[in-house]
Amino acid sequence: MLFDTHVHLNAEQFNEDLQEVIDRAKAEGVERMVVVGFDRPTITKAIELCETYEFIYASVGWHPVDAIDMTPEDLEWLRDLSAHPKVVALGEMGLDYHWDKSPKDIQKEVFRKQIQLAKEVKLPIIIHNREATSDIVEILKEAGAAEVGGIMHCFSGSVETAKECLEMNFYISLGGPVTFKNAKKPKEVAEAIPLDRLLIETDCPYLAPHPYRGKRNEPAFVKLVAEQIAELKGITYEEVAKATTENAKKLFDIN
Repeated sequence: MLFDTHVHLNAEQFNEDLQEVIDRAKAEGVERMVVVGFDRPTITKAIELCETYEFIYASVGWHPVDAIDMTPEDLEWLRDLSAHPKVVALGEMGLDYHWDKSPKDIQKEVFRKQIQLAKEVKLPIIIHNREATSDIVEILKEAGAAEVGGIMHCFSGSVETAKECLEMNFYISLGGPVTFKNAKKPKEVAEAIPLDRLLIETDCPYLAPHPYRGKRNEPAFVKLVAEQIAELKGITYEEVAKATTENAKKLFDIN
């Protein structure tokens, strides 16, 4: 059984065929998934989905690209939602230096506020990192994020950075890029990081694995990620599926 720890079934790309997408995932052995919300509309939809489907959970947070739009009321709303029985994490949160919508200082402030909230409500966090690795690691250390731990979502950094994150109580989550022929770093990370600290995800509808690269991603494809990790580690697909599912249940406190 598989656990896709990061999906955006709340994205408009799934408006037309959501049930079929879910059915295909179930057919491929995906027994649980976390729908990640990152602004008002996507959080609202994530809550709706987790209340509709028994095997879907939600994570709620504020995306760094939209940090400039976050209000004190939004932060209090996240606090309220954190008490929901099926909200298992806060995020995605972090830093994104690729897009220039939100100034870096505002991104950092919003990131720190969400880490503090996670420590208060005792939930793990899901980290979005784009072109901001050193600042992310620095803030996680400064803010004492190890207290709650969480996920380095769709990790694309080096083995050295991954090990730093492990020391801070984080799991390393790999997605579609680990299947790309030219993706040296994710493959090295898959080989180097202990199986009991790895998670798998799709980040659908984005980052579809080979051979679907460039097409719409969906949770069923998380199986391809697990198969690639198994190949890289020289172990069975079943071992990867079992371990990553147990890791996710432990992190999200799901029995």
